[in-house]
Parts: sequence; structure tokens; C-alpha cells
Amino acid sequence: MRGREITLWLDERWYDALSKQLKGETLEEHLENILDEMCNQLPQREYERISHELWAEQQAEEEAREAARRFAVFHVTENGSSDYILAEEKLELLSTARRLRSYIRKPPDEAPHRFVETLLHTQRISQEEFNSYVSERLDNTGRVVGAYDIDLDSGDMEAVSIMDGWKRFRIRDVSTAAYFAMKKGNASSDERWRIFLDRLEERALNQEPEPEYLTGSRRLCAEDISFAEDIIQNDNLLEFYMEVSFNADQVFGTDVCTSENDDWLNIYANYDLDARRACDTLEVYLQRGNGDEEAFKYRLSAEEQALLLPKMNTYCQEHWGQSLEECNADYLAEQSQELPEMQM
Repeated sequence: MRGREITLWLDERWYDALSKQLKGETLEEHLENILDEMCNQLPQREYERISHELWAEQQAEEEAREAARRFAVFHVTENGSSDYILAEEKLELLSTARRLRSYIRKPPDEAPHRFVETLLHTQRISQEEFNSYVSERLDNTGRVVGAYDIDLDSGDMEAVSIMDGWKRFRIRDVSTAAYFAMKKGNASSDERWRIFLDRLEERALNQEPEPEYLTGSRRLCAEDISFAEDIIQNDNLLEFYMEVSFNADQVFGTDVCTSENDDWLNIYANYDLDARRACDTLEVYLQRGNGDEEAFKYRLSAEEQALLLPKMNTYCQEHWGQSLEECNADYLAEQSQELPEMQM
């Protein structure tokens, strides 16, 4: 929009005197009102022509600004609460992965205390608006650079690919892929993206229904918990194989403690090295006598998690000669040596 500045010099004494005569407005505001009155006195046809041109130019500028916007939208679930957020940042998948890695690796007592607090220039949106922006992302208009559904409670996240739609990953796999992408300090942006996407593609989860949670007539007690076989480390998780030396049907509501079938259970408990705690679910695999397998989960109460932790620690000392705390220290030392602190 074209404009011209009008400069008027006035002795300060005249300015002060005139200002005292005005009530409720400054001299500058008064002069602006006089100019508005003069514009209103122009011939109607001339006034309408100029007004229409100004309106059209304003509309074009607003449309250009809106088209130039670059933002990402998030649905974030954390600590049982759910937020739909628009962030005026160019947070493509790799940038979001780095932001997420930085957040989940910080000490629990340090701010920010929620992932949405790491996002800049945010505004809350409705679920309907979020879905609309997801559609726009799929249409690849350029404005929506990323659409994400991040569930920190379950440890999974989904991201919209303009080619394949929603793709689901474990958050720890996304974090690990970001680490390897940024590991080489002099790598080009294209090379970082290639490394990141190659590693992430290997870990993409099938869009299958979440395993059903099992519930029995009683909870686990200390005498039920024992481990066997090797401890397996999967990224930040230590996997412990649980012996079924208790009545599994009572705890899980299954039907394996019977001579009427040949079914059995494989049960795994996990320890999270990042969070320094036992995970809140058991992974339960029902092995059918005919060779079929069904995956389930069992949600642990806080009391059951507290029972698991010392048993895990003892088993870790027996088999690795290290406590869980020592395993944590080794893990964190290895991570800090492999990758310098990433900036948000």
C-alpha cells in the first residue's frame, strides 16, 4: 500500500497551548480527525473509488501474509491431559523429533514440565480445527509444515506424511533416529534427513489396534515376581522375562492354568533408563497350542511397579554385576558422549 508522510513543524509553545484546548484527544489525533473529515467531503465517486482500492489492497496483503505463514499443529497427551495446539514454528518432523528428544531427556524436576511448553508462539485450537489442518497438510498447501499426535503417556506418536497419511512410531525410536541424524557435526541438511528417515522407516509401527488390556481377579504380589533368561536392552528399555510361577489366570483373567489346552504365556517387564523407573505395563503374549500368538498388555498399579523395581535391581546385579542405578549411569554417559546437547 502506497503512503505519504506529512510532516508539520510547530513551535512548542503553540503545541502546548493548542493541546490544552483539546479535551480527550491529543493534537495529533485531532488533526487526523480533520483529515478524515476532508476525505469525507471529496466527491462520492472519488471517495468510493479510493476506499475500494484501499480495501482491495488490504485484503491482498492479508491473504499474502496468511499464505506465507508456516506452522505445525499438535495433539499432545501427557499426564492424562489432552491439548490441541497450533505453533507458529516451522516444525517439520526432524525438528519436532529433536525438540521431543530434548524434552524427554531432561531431568524430571527441570522446566519445562510439559511438552507443549516447549512450543513457541502457540494458540489452542479445537479438535475440529486440528482435523482441518491435518487435511490441509495432506493437500500439501505449504502452510502446515507438520501435523502430529504425540502420546507421552503411551510412548507413541503419529505424524502425517503427505504421501502415506498418518504414520506411527515409538517416541524412543523417533528420539534415537534424531540422535543419529545429528551425530555427524558437518553433515548437510539433506544427509541428516536421509539418515533420520532411513532409521525411522525401519521402526514404523503397523497401524494395528492397541493390544487389549488383561484384568484378573487379583493383583500381583511380591511372591509372584521372578525373572529368568537374559536381560535384553532395547534402546532405553531393559527387558526382563518374567517366570510364570503363579496362577496367571487369577492375575490376567486368561485360561492357561488348565489341562484342557496347551496354551501358555510369555510375560515381559520393562525398565525405562530415561525415566529411571519400571514401566507401567507388562507385555503379555498368549501362545496357543496350535502355534498362534496373541499380544496383550497388563496395566501395573503403582504398588505393583514398586514391587517390580527391587526384584529387577537384584536380578540385574546377579546377571550383569551392576545395579539399575549403575546401568542408568552407564547409559547416560554413553548418550552424552555420543551426542552433544542439542539446541531446541
